[in-house]
Amino acid sequence: MSNDALAIKKNGSEPTYLEYDGKGRGIKSWIFSTDHKRIGILYLVSLITFFIVGVTFGFLMRLELIAPGRTIMDAQTYNSIFTLHGVIMIFLFVIPGLPAVFGNFFLPIMIGAKDVAFPRINLLSWWLFAFGGFLAVLSILLPGGPADTGWTFYVPYSVRTGTNVMLALFAAFVLGFSSILTGLNFVTTVHRLRAPGMSWFKLPLFIWSLYATAWVQVLATPIIGITLLLVAVERWLGVGLFDPALGGDPVLYQHLFWIYSHPAVYIMILPAMGVISEIIPVFSRRTIFGYKFIAFSSIAIALFGSLVWAHHMFTVGMSDTGQFIFSLLTFLVAIPSAIKVFNWTATLYKGSIELAPPMLFALGFVFLFSIGGFTGLFQGTLSVNIQIHDTSFIVAHFHYVMFGGTGFGIFAALHYWLPKMFGRMYNLKAAKTAFWILLVGFNTLFFPMFIMGWLGMPRRYYDYLPEYHIYHLISTIGSWILIIGLTIMFTNLIRSLRRGKVIQEKNIWGGETLEWSVDTPPILENFVDIPTVTESPYEYKMNEYSETEKEEVK
Repeated sequence: MSNDALAIKKNGSEPTYLEYDGKGRGIKSWIFSTDHKRIGILYLVSLITFFIVGVTFGFLMRLELIAPGRTIMDAQTYNSIFTLHGVIMIFLFVIPGLPAVFGNFFLPIMIGAKDVAFPRINLLSWWLFAFGGFLAVLSILLPGGPADTGWTFYVPYSVRTGTNVMLALFAAFVLGFSSILTGLNFVTTVHRLRAPGMSWFKLPLFIWSLYATAWVQVLATPIIGITLLLVAVERWLGVGLFDPALGGDPVLYQHLFWIYSHPAVYIMILPAMGVISEIIPVFSRRTIFGYKFIAFSSIAIALFGSLVWAHHMFTVGMSDTGQFIFSLLTFLVAIPSAIKVFNWTATLYKGSIELAPPMLFALGFVFLFSIGGFTGLFQGTLSVNIQIHDTSFIVAHFHYVMFGGTGFGIFAALHYWLPKMFGRMYNLKAAKTAFWILLVGFNTLFFPMFIMGWLGMPRRYYDYLPEYHIYHLISTIGSWILIIGLTIMFTNLIRSLRRGKVIQEKNIWGGETLEWSVDTPPILENFVDIPTVTESPYEYKMNEYSETEKEEVK
């Protein structure tokens, strides 16, 4: 325990992380804090801000597509908003999402540690994230206008366009460093700071998912950083790396981009799977079915997900052998995901199910992610892929996995852990109402894209033929319903932080992992004394150590 923490004990109890100001006061006590919980809150505020901006851009895109021809913007503006929507949602919301917020906040608590392994590097990762977000916003405001290449920055267009691609590339480069530092911190923390008795197969499943994700962050993210740097070199110096007019190979760029960006899909989805693996047992009042299978499937997803990048490129002219191998690997990577869905369903079987808001969002995740997963298998089939490649079918599949999966996973985590983080409860009825509106709005928005994509509607297009009008109209109406649901949900959650019912008890949901053994909200260094884990990942005891034993633990 730090001297500062000892100095501000109140009535014999430790201060919560919200009460302790550290060396500064006000905003300084947050942006210079090395407390993993405060850093998690900083990420939460940043991510929600960027999410609202990204949703706004998506809403404007849907308004433009409500009817054929121009409605509210021209083609160049549409391309820029399309790019900004993708960059913000991918790099500033979905990829950092769960690891940055709930991983930072709960990973040390769930393994019985007082902080992450490298607290200062953890703070640096948030500063880099904030700086990268600032650069992305700056690229919108400077002369030349925002990038219009799409979030993939495909060459040769990203080399030749006159918009602010350079600043957007540099922003993504900086955000990559933030992701790498977070991954390094998590891997080291899980290896070195587990509580006494917490062996590998006593780790909570959320920690397994964060651990697998951290390795993907560390190993895959440098590839995209180098690739974006090479695009910048090509723009600056005219070196022929990817632009065919300069003797380069644009397919090489696609290989390098997707070698990172497909594993990035699992950086996004694996932590959400970990959240669902924690929530379903709690609200089914059952032990998770197949603990080791779920744990190993997280590692398998991270491994196989790093080997399937070229299934994004079946139409570039690769060899038949290459197509066959990547198609096979695409089907293999579906197996560990299917194992998770089967085990979640088996956990629900004969359970005493309570449909609290976290459980509703968890079940919504399973339903929507399953649709996204099955439609992904369509794309792994070579003949079908040729038909639906670069159509709105791909857009629908991607959003069912990323928004229906990761997005609903984040919403489930917010409703599950936010009362623990702040000590106040949101309105349960409003939360349930928001869920049902979100579920209806999401399916109304994205399911028509499957149909029009199968009929041939290309993605990324500013305009379309009249026969696709009815599908775009339904989709746009769905976006209005979705935004109503988001507004209700965030209003309810934000309002609860000040006016919600104060929570006194430690364990509000009946959870069995270590975060439910600490105070609500958690104290400054999580535990007065480090706990010992006993028989299973969900059984522990709180110890009273002697002064000598405390020094040994430290």
